[in-house]
Amino acid sequence: MSILPWGEDQKRHFIYMQFKAQHEHYQKHYPDALWMVVDVEKMPAGRLYIERWSRELRIIDIALLPDFRAKGIGSSILEDLKVEAMESGKKISIHVEKENPAMSLYLRLGFGIIEDKGIYNLLGWPHPS
Repeated sequence: MSILPWGEDQKRHFIYMQFKAQHEHYQKHYPDALWMVVDVEKMPAGRLYIERWSRELRIIDIALLPDFRAKGIGSSILEDLKVEAMESGKKISIHVEKENPAMSLYLRLGFGIIEDKGIYNLLGWPHPS
């Protein structure tokens, strides 16, 4: 956003409006989802939106602030979800943009591409062989 000739208030308002639109979309399409703040040492580090279905954990959104990336936090969250899925006999799914740098993390942790959705891939764990 640094290339835009906007003041800080305009940038904050734009970001807020984008967040609000995304959150409203998620609430409409995932009405039973849990919306959680990821805390690291009592500091907000990101967010996790997840809906628990009868046979599946759907990760709607997982995001970490830049200062908290590449520190094993995302891996830890995903490993915890894998344990929950194993204990409850469920699978995990998430839509990930193909160019998202975290794609390699998901693949490394055993997620696999289930379906090509255009700019997104639907990933699943465990990946059906």
